[in-house]
Amino acid sequence: MPHEERSYRRWRKNELSSFEVRIQESDLSISADRVLVDSAETALRSIRGSLEKYIRRDPAFATALEPRDPSPDAPDIVCQMAAAARSCGVGPMAAVAGAVAQHVGQTLLSETRQVIVENGGDIFLRTSRPRVSAIFAGASPLSGQLGIRISRLHQDIGLCTSSGTVGPSLSFGHADAAIVLATSAILADAAATALGNRVRKPEDITPALETLQGAQGIFGAAAIIGEQLGAWGEIEFVPISGSDRG
Repeated sequence: MPHEERSYRRWRKNELSSFEVRIQESDLSISADRVLVDSAETALRSIRGSLEKYIRRDPAFATALEPRDPSPDAPDIVCQMAAAARSCGVGPMAAVAGAVAQHVGQTLLSETRQVIVENGGDIFLRTSRPRVSAIFAGASPLSGQLGIRISRLHQDIGLCTSSGTVGPSLSFGHADAAIVLATSAILADAAATALGNRVRKPEDITPALETLQGAQGIFGAAAIIGEQLGAWGEIEFVPISGSDRG
């Protein structure tokens, strides 16, 4: 998603130090205990380098729309993406934004106790206080009106969103927002894609959410299409005000 389209970032507000890091198409918004631009850039270059080097050897990894096994000597991030994609029945690049956010965030945790890394609407965070993430759902009247409270503290969390109506990411559905909370941003990203693929009309919301129930590592999900909203698991909606975001 080009930087100029990321208007939802105007909603960001928290007590942490916030900054942005961009390398080619990667465009991260980061909040941490202090500004860590150099460390974030180094981490981003590292993860991009690993992925790009692997894709040069296995170009089909970047285009597969179904699960694809990595080569035996693939880097850890490739194996993690492939595993998450297989568990959700999608192609491995469905997890790439979450993987980048998670890699950068986990690297920064050596220098900060709290971190929030957003990459095109996909978020990795570890926080010592509850946070509220505003929901951006394109033209839906619910967009910007509701947030999701994240109450799990001092642990890695992935909060990822897929959309069939917003941004350039491939989706076979028509959800304005398909949202997943998981113990990994890599898993949350793949699962959000799978959820979004299944939501083509409002009647699809409930059965699509049911497919995620019982999945290891996933503890909440929601889907929005127009005025219709459904949720399952640890999803706590809150009305959004300027002081709530972040």
